[in-house]
Amino acid sequence: MPTATDLKAAAAEQTGLSDFGEDSFEEGLAILLESLESEAQLNDRGQAFLYPRITAYLAQRLQVEDWYRRHPEIEDVAITAPVIGMGLPRTGSTALSMLLAQDPDVRYLRRWESSQPCPPPSTVRGVDPRVPPDKGEMVGTRHHVPTDTHGPMECHELMALDFKSHLFQSFAQIPTYSRWLVEKADLTTTLAYQRRVMKLLQWGEPNRPWRLKCPSHVLWLDAVHQAFPDARYVMTHRDPTDVILSVADLYADIIGTFTDAIDRPYIGRLNVEHWSLGMDRALQFRAGAAQDRFYDIDFRAMQADPIGEVTGLYTWLEQPVTDEFAQRMDSWWAHAAAEREAPSPADPALFDIDPDQVRPRFARYTEHATRWTTHA
Repeated sequence: MPTATDLKAAAAEQTGLSDFGEDSFEEGLAILLESLESEAQLNDRGQAFLYPRITAYLAQRLQVEDWYRRHPEIEDVAITAPVIGMGLPRTGSTALSMLLAQDPDVRYLRRWESSQPCPPPSTVRGVDPRVPPDKGEMVGTRHHVPTDTHGPMECHELMALDFKSHLFQSFAQIPTYSRWLVEKADLTTTLAYQRRVMKLLQWGEPNRPWRLKCPSHVLWLDAVHQAFPDARYVMTHRDPTDVILSVADLYADIIGTFTDAIDRPYIGRLNVEHWSLGMDRALQFRAGAAQDRFYDIDFRAMQADPIGEVTGLYTWLEQPVTDEFAQRMDSWWAHAAAEREAPSPADPALFDIDPDQVRPRFARYTEHATRWTTHA
């Protein structure tokens, strides 16, 4: 198995660069590689996918630092009052982020730039070679990301540049890394590096407010707040027993591609533990002075009247929904509804998930979510 030294050397050879910036990524990289070697039981396909991907993140980090070295003025780019979407997965947050991306006056993390932020998009002339000609990468047996190549992506890939990201545990069974990530890792540097890369992406473009989305930010809201102290948040809500099994099934679809020894009960436990902890941390964060910086949307309301929910959010933000924005949202929703497939529910017994045991883990959150979503 390749070592951190091997992968860093490969990234340096690919780019001709040697400065990775601050060493905050080193601990996460070391724990990730150790966990992959001792726990993941990767098959040939898993090794061929994961190690080059890790090298690619290191190469991107080298390039980010090189762009800053040659253009220190990038540091002066302003990231002002982003709106950050979060909450449990499978709560309508992806549809919400796609609708928000229809606003021509905002900036979001585009799918094709999320894993390759370099070179800065403003420096590319003509068609950007990062834009895939089709639906792009498929991992597992289905697309787990929006099929619109220009659509918004979550923050996971930018966080992966600091090697502290939920992304890695969706690729492999790495319990040591997953435990370290939520119990000991300092995400302050991760979110600070995400902000650094966002400045690079925005450099040379019109200054537009950012719309971000990452469900797992609920686990590290203090670090998010430190990186984006003027951020406002939109949180989507749904009965946790309706989503945990679905998330576990998505993990299994991807992980099962990269190992011949998939452990579904472990995947079930992992998601129950991480997401219940995330809801507890969100409650704690919101119990302070941050409560008035959250806008809440219920999954059922989103399904019934998506444009109305976005309009309510914009009213709260004191920003207008222009005619063009509204028309683009209508068009996207109609197109998405025509392509939407009915989900095939997984068997909870495969993941050792008992809804009656899961529900108490989220009881306090569910009580608060009911109250938060009564604003309408």
